[in-house]
Amino acid sequence: MSIMQLQVTDITFDLDGDDSIPDYVQDQVQQELRDEYISTKWIVVDEDDLVNEISCQSGWCIESINYDHIVE
Repeated sequence: MSIMQLQVTDITFDLDGDDSIPDYVQDQVQQELRDEYISTKWIVVDEDDLVNEISCQSGWCIESINYDHIVE
């Protein structure tokens, strides 16, 4: 098992179907979440681990994610 460091370059959260967020503020919430996680670095085992870690921390499922592999 190898450990890797990944940096989020783009992310979209799955906010559809959540009645607690009115449709008219979904774009704003999406942008706030995106701003919070763009450029964050994560030490993970694999790409699935990255998605799981961010989902657990944010409380939202991830619809799509792009990242760079950081090599030091």
